[in-house]
Amino acid sequence: MSATQTKPNRGYGRWTPLWFLAPAVVTLFAIGIYPTLFALVTSFRRYNIARPREGFPFVGLENYVAVLTDSTFWASLGLTAQFYLTALPIQVVLGLIVALLLHKPGMGLLKSLARVTLVVPLATTYAVVGLIGRLIFNRDFGVANQFLSFAGFGPVDWLSTPNGAFAAIVIMDVWQWTPFCALIFLAGLSMVPGEIEEAARLETSSKLALLRHVQLPYLLPGLTAVMILRSADVLKLFDMVFVMTRGGPGSATDLISIYIQRVGFRIFDLGTASAQAILLLILTIIISRLYIRVLYREAH
Repeated sequence: MSATQTKPNRGYGRWTPLWFLAPAVVTLFAIGIYPTLFALVTSFRRYNIARPREGFPFVGLENYVAVLTDSTFWASLGLTAQFYLTALPIQVVLGLIVALLLHKPGMGLLKSLARVTLVVPLATTYAVVGLIGRLIFNRDFGVANQFLSFAGFGPVDWLSTPNGAFAAIVIMDVWQWTPFCALIFLAGLSMVPGEIEEAARLETSSKLALLRHVQLPYLLPGLTAVMILRSADVLKLFDMVFVMTRGGPGSATDLISIYIQRVGFRIFDLGTASAQAILLLILTIIISRLYIRVLYREAH
């Protein structure tokens, strides 16, 4: 055997890479692609699982027409938009402030501990966040009312009043996702060339000018990712709100995901619920494309 020849690698063939990819592909198909295709097909049928004797006939766009003419659907979508426009700006501003503080030179150990601490809310599941929220905003022994009592205010029945319940779910969402924004922005700030940033600091003492002209171009890709991911998250936000308020009191926290769950699994009208879910998917794609077109810029 010549020196240039190598021994064959036993156990490795042309199909070996496919065997490594197969588990991921099967999982993606089982939990992602197949449910989406099933929902798409179901959205064109009268699919009420409480009345199986009626069958599941094809009804075309009837479910979509019913959804688009449903005032409750639009009310829930409007409430979801209100939640989004309230929570996301707070998360972005607080996340940017935290990222700028962690980007400042010095205090290495403290900043390392802060980065580790930021991961804790992200590692907490939505259902657990909802349980924590029920404890924090409990009228009798909640921490929120304890802080209010220190300031001289009486106890607030947070989860039993429309404004209180809405504020409670906003606060818990801000608590969970502000660290995500901070870590994304911190990654963007770490991409700013050090010599350019130092030169800008010597040229101006204005931190706002530094942020606008030097750091912002490197933050825009991260900001775009935050907007897209949070848009999708808010449109499908269910666990935390359901555990905290069940969509109540009344319809004060009846976000669109709560309403779809009620149509699909309380009324058992899966055809209409699937049409609602498909419309939300289309809305998410449109919003994502708009964010990419408006916000995304490559830093040069």
